[in-house]
Amino acid sequence: MNEQTAAMGKPVPHKRRDGAASGLSGARFAAVAGRTVLWLFLLIVAALTLFPILMTVTGSLMTNADLMSGGHILPTDWQFGNYAEAWRQSNFARFTWNSVYMSVAATVGTLLVAAAAAYVVDRRVFPGRALYVGLQASTMFVSVGAVVLRPQFDLMVKLHLNSSLWGVILILISAHASTFFILLGFFKAIPRELDESAMLDGSGFIRTFYRIILPLLAPGLGVSGLFAFRHAWNEYILPLVFTLTDPHLQTLTVGLANLRYGSSAAMQLNLMMAGACLSILPMLVVYILANKSFMQATAGSVKG
Repeated sequence: MNEQTAAMGKPVPHKRRDGAASGLSGARFAAVAGRTVLWLFLLIVAALTLFPILMTVTGSLMTNADLMSGGHILPTDWQFGNYAEAWRQSNFARFTWNSVYMSVAATVGTLLVAAAAAYVVDRRVFPGRALYVGLQASTMFVSVGAVVLRPQFDLMVKLHLNSSLWGVILILISAHASTFFILLGFFKAIPRELDESAMLDGSGFIRTFYRIILPLLAPGLGVSGLFAFRHAWNEYILPLVFTLTDPHLQTLTVGLANLRYGSSAAMQLNLMMAGACLSILPMLVVYILANKSFMQATAGSVKG
């Protein structure tokens, strides 16, 4: 009886081991297949992202005839002089300074206004607080585009800023809703006990904000500053409208658009692409400087 039971029970462990082995192999296959699909997806996304940049770089090194014919992916005759010609024709140094001046001023102003507003909303309870947050949110989801250009321009005429880059800067600072909500999320991660300790030591509300809270907000300011700088740097319609009467105040985006047609009224796409490649360099520098803030923000979110 024991032998029969043992004989009858022998195949059972083998069946269990076979089932476990098949289950393990199936799990490994699923994991490998999942990783393969993920890497394929990431490679496709990377290719779609990098392809326009690659075409811009190669197009900037072609002659205009080769670029217009569309028969070549790589230049047959490398034209490195396109960069010097684009710099000369577009008054690149002047327009780059205008863009840097406008973008830096708009970024600093946006960060100061949005950080102060987010700090008050997070730390204080006052009548109309919910209404203010709702109005900030509505400016993000309601876009009227070029319809607001006329009232904005009329307002700057009243302020005598219609022929200055400061009119553009003030309008860009006023569009700070996205920065406000980004910084509001960072403020919620800063303990309120710091404010209370500072006030017990005699520090006022404003001094606590600038001396204690604002330095702790550095990762959030870096991330928000990068987005604000990119938005100001790529702005085209506002600088075009506000600098029509004074071409010397034009920004780089407006100056690059003027490269489209040369003195002979022929399209100069190769020079436009060369200028576009040059205009990307400041954004790369800003991203490198703000990259540490991205890492700190990610690390802080994981620790929390």
